[in-house]
Formats: sequence, structure tokens, C-alpha cells
Amino acid sequence: MCGIVGYIGPQDATSIILNGLKRLEYRGYDSAGLAVLENGKIEVRRDAGKLARLASLVEKSPTRGHIGIGHTRWATHGEPNTRNAHPHMGMTGEVVLVHNGIVENFLELRDELVSEGTKFKSETDSEIIVHLVERYLFAGNDLENATRQALTHLRGAHGVVVLSTREPEKIVAARIGNAGGVVIGLGEGETYVASDLPAILEHTRRMVFLESHQMAVITSKGISLSTIKGETIAYKEQNVPWDPVSAEKGDYRHFMHKEIHEQVRSLTDTIAGRVDFEACSIRLPTLNLTPELANRIEKIHIVACGTAAYAGMVGKVLIERLARLPVEVDIGSEFRYRDPIVDENTVVLAISQSGETADTLAAMEEGRSKGVILWSIVNAIGSQAMRIADGFISMQTGPEIGVASTKAYTAPLVDLYMLAILLADMRGKLDVETRQQLIADLLLIPDLVGRCLDQESEVEKVAHALLDIKNALYLGRGVNMPTAYEGALKLKEISYVHAEAYPAGEMKHGPIALIDADMPVIVIAPQDPWYEKMLNQ
Repeated sequence: MCGIVGYIGPQDATSIILNGLKRLEYRGYDSAGLAVLENGKIEVRRDAGKLARLASLVEKSPTRGHIGIGHTRWATHGEPNTRNAHPHMGMTGEVVLVHNGIVENFLELRDELVSEGTKFKSETDSEIIVHLVERYLFAGNDLENATRQALTHLRGAHGVVVLSTREPEKIVAARIGNAGGVVIGLGEGETYVASDLPAILEHTRRMVFLESHQMAVITSKGISLSTIKGETIAYKEQNVPWDPVSAEKGDYRHFMHKEIHEQVRSLTDTIAGRVDFEACSIRLPTLNLTPELANRIEKIHIVACGTAAYAGMVGKVLIERLARLPVEVDIGSEFRYRDPIVDENTVVLAISQSGETADTLAAMEEGRSKGVILWSIVNAIGSQAMRIADGFISMQTGPEIGVASTKAYTAPLVDLYMLAILLADMRGKLDVETRQQLIADLLLIPDLVGRCLDQESEVEKVAHALLDIKNALYLGRGVNMPTAYEGALKLKEISYVHAEAYPAGEMKHGPIALIDADMPVIVIAPQDPWYEKMLNQ
């Protein structure tokens, strides 16, 4: 997904936008740009490549104003070049726009606009939208209604932010579907808009999150909210507790290195406030789980993507073992296509760090349409997955900036462990002694993770020994099998080394044929009930 930042207020919009885009670099991108309204004219600066190129361009050709929008782009339609970089401007130079999403009926709309005489400057689908807004603006609509009418033509999911010289004290933002979030930050005499919290978190913690099919008119004094259909709605302001410093890299080599080492603190934060030491019990108040509901539940479907799905596999083992409830784990993108057998006694539990993963949200919507109980485990406060759920568990890990997940893998493991204990307790599956031992073990986790991190120098030696490998095999068993999958994923994501993971018992059923002297095998073998079997394997 792309990154979006906007600002209106007394400060220099250019510097705020550039700084916000820098905080979104972790998302990846191939081009960047910004547009600022200066002396009644829209000034656009954009370039392919790194954000430093855009900053250099702005330094050579400065533009200053009090209202502007910016964007970092991953190419979908059109090559990653300057011409296709956002923001996109209309033919007259009166409207400019940034966009997150894919216009599914791109060719149809482009042909329609070309037949009307529209001249396209790029190969992107996003430029379609700015020309549609311009069409309705020239028909006599204000910017809000011109944007509203333009959006009715689009198929797909979209996040859009628009400004115009005709209304120089206004930004219009809209969200349709799950192409990424749109969050508005409220300041004193200034307002911010972004696709992601880290872009604006240093300026304000007072946030308003747009739901799907909502749009906002943004001024320096605040916002007004409505549906895409034009119905005025009240907005709910949320105070985000994340510390802006936690979004800084500090002295670490990169964000992933920082977040690996944050796990002791993040796991402590995940547990904080959720253990009643006097009663020796678990409290998850935002889940809205009661003993009556716990005993009504007949099965649980965990839906997630990538790393979160592997965390869900661990959750399956824990919940089935402790609460004696059947659990299935589905990849988010597959859940809605297999017509799952679910009903009002089924829980669909979504796991998503961002709370905005499109496939996971689509799976949640599928569950909702079938009347299920909807839960989520999320990290981003106020995210879509949190808001649409009947109950949620916050990971409480702070922002995860690195592209490859770290603490947002281990935190859900703890959340799922606590959920398994709570369900088991409410369903009468735990005696007091067992519950006390499980909670005592839970409280050991941060310290044990810290001891593991103390072995970093030893791990580095192993990494150097494996520096030239082309392939790797990960093996696990039982509750450790998903961690083998996660390890293989990390090696692929970070090292660009081909890696596969298998249940250890499956090695003899095919994978062993590929093992030779050059194939390292990484075995997940802690001191657990499967340890002897792993050694014998």
C-alpha cells in the first residue's frame, strides 16, 4: 500500500509532509511527491526513487504554503517513474489528489474520459480520479460533493485525499473499502491527515479514524464527517497512547533490530493489566467475553495472513488443549472463498498488526455476513479490525515500523495464551492449581525472551557460518511447528534465501530427498514433551 500525509494550519506544510513521509519509508515505495498550495497556485514536486531525491528537489526548487498533501507510491498501474508519481493534478491545475488503492474499472473510465477530451499525463489509474473530481467541480459542485460524485464511479477499495485552488482552506479525504487506513489528527488550529499513525504521531495523539464509505472535510479548525452518500455523522475522537519516540530508530542498525530488542518490554506491556494476581486469573475486558458466551461458543476460526497466521496456528494448539474448543486456522484471502460452515455460535478471530490488512478485513466481513461472533487481536489502536469487531485484544506493543514482523508475532502468542486460559477457566476446564501454574509460566515469558536476546552474539556467529547458503529447511513439531514456518518466512523475507518449513514427522515423507551437505536444517527443539522425538528424528 501507499503512504499518504496531508496538513493544513499555520506551519510550513512542505516540511511537515516530508517529515511524515519519512516516517512511512518503512512501508517501501518506488517514488514520492508532494503538492502545496502557494499563493493561490498548486506547486507539485515529485520524483522516482528514494525520498531523499524528493527532499533534494524541494531544496533546489522550494515551495512553501500552509496546506498540502504528499504520497509515497508502490507502482501498480504504470512504471515507477516521475510521470507516474503522485500527487496527480487535473488538466487546469485547480485540483490535485493522492490515492491509495486500485481502480478496478480503470480502462472503462479512462476510455470514457478520453472520449470527453481529457488529456492524461500518466499511465496510472489514480489520475482517473482527479479528472472525475475536476469534471464535477466544473459542473458547479463544491470540492466535497465533486469528490463524492467522483467516488461513485469507482470500483475497488480506495483512500483518497484531495485539495483545490477553488477552496484553499479545505482538504477532502475519503475511504472506501480496505485499501488502507485514513486517519485524521486534530491539533490546535491545525489538522493532519495520513494513511498511518506514525506519520503524524509526533504532532498530536488526538485521532479520528475514517470507516469505509466515510469522508471528511478538513480545515485548520477541525473536521466534519459524512457518509459517501452525504449523510452527516458524528465522529469519535480517540487518544492514541503510543509514544512518538517509539517510532524512532535510535542507535539500532535498523527498525527490525530495534523491534527484536523491544520484545521484552512489549511482552511485558502485553501482559500488563491483564493478570489479576489476587484471584490468579486473566482479565480481557475489551473482548466482552462472559461465561455465558464462552459456553455458547462451539468452534473458533482464526483468520490472518503471513506471520499473524502462524501465530494463529499456535493459538489453535493452546485453545484446543486448554479450553477444549475446536479451532481452525484460515489464511485471510482464502476464508471467504471456501464457503465456511459458521453460524452464531462460531467465533471468527482475526489477527492483524495493522488492523487494516485487506484480506483479513474481507474475511471478517464474510464472517459478519454469516452472523458469527467477531473478535480481533490488533496492535493499531482505532484500526478497522478493532472497530468492526464485537470484542478485541490489543497487542499493546507500540508501533511496528520494520516491514518484517517481530514483536507483532510474539505479542499475539501471549494474547492467545491468555485467551486460552480465560476460555478454559470460564468453561470449567481448569482446576485452580493448573490455572495458577499457567499464569506463573506466563509471567516468566518476558525474562525468558530477554535471556534469548542475550545470545545475539552467538546467533551472529551462526549467521556468518551460513552466509553463502542457497536453501534452508526448518523443522518443528506440535506447538513449535508454526515457529518453524515463521523462521522460514523470515529467512525468505530478510535474507532472500529460499527456505521451507515442515512438521518434523514429515521430513521422511519427501523433503529428505533434497537434503545434502549444503542444506542447513534448523530445528526448533526446546525442552518440551517432543524433545526426545526431535532428537530421534
